[in-house]
Amino acid sequence: QVLKWKLFFWFFLGFALFIGLQSFSASKAWQIVDIKTSAICDMCKTTIENTLIHQKGVRWADLNVETKIVSVKFNTKKNNIENLKQAIAAVGYDADEIVADPVAYAALHPCCKKGSKCDMPEGR
Repeated sequence: QVLKWKLFFWFFLGFALFIGLQSFSASKAWQIVDIKTSAICDMCKTTIENTLIHQKGVRWADLNVETKIVSVKFNTKKNNIENLKQAIAAVGYDADEIVADPVAYAALHPCCKKGSKCDMPEGR
């Protein structure tokens, strides 16, 4: 009877350790990156965040319109920073050193284009 309990205890302890290590190694795969964009308004914010959320391995994306920086949490085993920047550029916005796709940029709402009325600071 005691042997069964010891066996159960060691099995349970081994299983718990295995699960804990799996969780620890999985957490290391997540990375948060900041990408400078050419976003101007809330429409830009919505477009960029929705685009990133639908990329493989992305947990969340949050664009600060004032700083034009989007923070993205993604799984490095499923995606990489370069792909995320390319996704932003593909919908018409600059992403760090990656220039916006010209066709996508041309299709943006006028408010979302560089130099638009929305791009002007208050009081100008």
